[in-house]
Amino acid sequence: MSLLSRSFYRRDTVDVAKDLLGKLLIRKMDGMLVSGIISETEAYRYKDDPASHSFRGMTERNKAMFGDVGKAYVYFTYGMHYCVNAVARDEEFDAGAVLMRALVPKSGLNFMMKQRKTDVISNLTNGPAKLTQALKITKDQYGEDLTKISKLYIADGIDIKKSMIESRPRIGIKKATANLWNFSIRSSHLKSLG
Repeated sequence: MSLLSRSFYRRDTVDVAKDLLGKLLIRKMDGMLVSGIISETEAYRYKDDPASHSFRGMTERNKAMFGDVGKAYVYFTYGMHYCVNAVARDEEFDAGAVLMRALVPKSGLNFMMKQRKTDVISNLTNGPAKLTQALKITKDQYGEDLTKISKLYIADGIDIKKSMIESRPRIGIKKATANLWNFSIRSSHLKSLG
């Protein structure tokens, strides 16, 4: 298993969002590994992206987006859910991150089912809040270095061809809806990953 290097994240946020598909998101705790193949992502950039948390500048909440690439940006939303992002951007932008929206569960299924209180595997990690709950990702993982074996990291997984990727508008936003920056592995290919 080879970890993604810092340089992987030092590219255009949109390209990183596409290239994270098929990679393995791994949560390590108490000697146990819980993981899933990243199957859906969304890119959020900076001043050219009014839907991004970083659009209006740095705050205490979003400061990770302006920090080192390859780190985790975890935020709390709707007063009840966590979402996890990988900080990613090229030199053109001061901020950027990729939201992990869905995973195909790979290891630690029993742990995920206990966390999510369901044994329906297709419902374990098929949303950004579901996957953080399944992998027990909280604010404690804010700023975690995803390029090193830590409590949360990303490694190479499987190759995803361009023909296997679907792009569409990002979900749940009202601005910059013309940007097709939601990327997912086509459902016809998802079955082969499980």
